[in-house]
Amino acid sequence: MTQESTPFGSPMGLSQEPVTSLEVFEAQQVPTLVLKVHGQPMDRMPEVFDTAFRAIFPAMAQHGLTPSGPAFALYHRAPDETADFEVGMPLTEPSESVIEAADGVRLEPSWLPGGRAARISHLGGFDQLSTAWAGFMGQVASAGETPELPFWEVYVTEPSPEMDPVDLRTDLFTRLG
Repeated sequence: MTQESTPFGSPMGLSQEPVTSLEVFEAQQVPTLVLKVHGQPMDRMPEVFDTAFRAIFPAMAQHGLTPSGPAFALYHRAPDETADFEVGMPLTEPSESVIEAADGVRLEPSWLPGGRAARISHLGGFDQLSTAWAGFMGQVASAGETPELPFWEVYVTEPSPEMDPVDLRTDLFTRLG
């Protein structure tokens, strides 16, 4: 486990290479534009992500908002059959208002949290994320740290239909108490 400031000047705490062992660092608060979702059935998550990303990129362009990193999802509680989360994009500057986007999608300004945090990279498909999260939380506990909500995942590799899921990189983050 290493302690460091946010690497490479990335406001999201991303490193150029995958993080293969638990890292504890001081996260910067990052402004975001998100679709907020409450009580979403886990088996319908892909629909929400598709809806969010179809709306968010044109809305950002229309309102002169610039992304500062890759897409993410921030969870306000541990998912069970349903999840409460935000899905969106980090911004270089905060959005000043709510944006009513295409198809009635309501995009809201929000923030990725700052403070002590832990991270690790997951390499592989999205269908393996629950196992990756369990392993990550086990490492956090083994390091004597206490995870706190919210926790978030950053989709470092943009998925495409042609790619092999093994090539996906998702960085997992949790605040620490």
